[in-house]
Amino acid sequence: MDELRSRPINPAVRIGHVHLKVADLERALRFYCGVLGFEITQRWGSQAAFLSAGAYHHHIALNTWESRGGPNPAPGSTGLYHLAILYPTRRELTDALQRLLRAGITLDGASDHGVSEALYLRDPDQNGVELYWDRPKEQWPYDATGQLGMYSHPLDLRALLAQSPGERDRTEESVPGTGPADL
Repeated sequence: MDELRSRPINPAVRIGHVHLKVADLERALRFYCGVLGFEITQRWGSQAAFLSAGAYHHHIALNTWESRGGPNPAPGSTGLYHLAILYPTRRELTDALQRLLRAGITLDGASDHGVSEALYLRDPDQNGVELYWDRPKEQWPYDATGQLGMYSHPLDLRALLAQSPGERDRTEESVPGTGPADL
């Protein structure tokens, strides 16, 4: 085991896509395409669809091969905790929050982690979904010893929504510890 720790993975490695088993493909597409705005790059009838942000082959794949009409995962069982969708800017995360509000989707939570700001929710199959943006690395919190000091404070949703469409992305609008406002 020590041998594995001595040679870390190449820092250019990325997680490429997530493939989800869903009970109802059309319902899942209404959420991922209709609410979040992903586009279908390929569809295999009523069994599978591949979704992308932009011209990438796919970021999310949905299928019913083993799950058509199946039950949601049981609470307290193993499996996917959440998939995380990284938005390029704070403004794009604001757009995502506005989409969720228009669709009447309830958030499970909203957090400021110092390195990022995140919205947490569930898709129609009760898979956890995190929508987030990363702050620039030079703004990440470090302690006196140089260790990354991530935390989990409530995200000020009113400040996030107050960002106007033409405004540049600014991190100082979110005040850690103020708590999410009732929306």
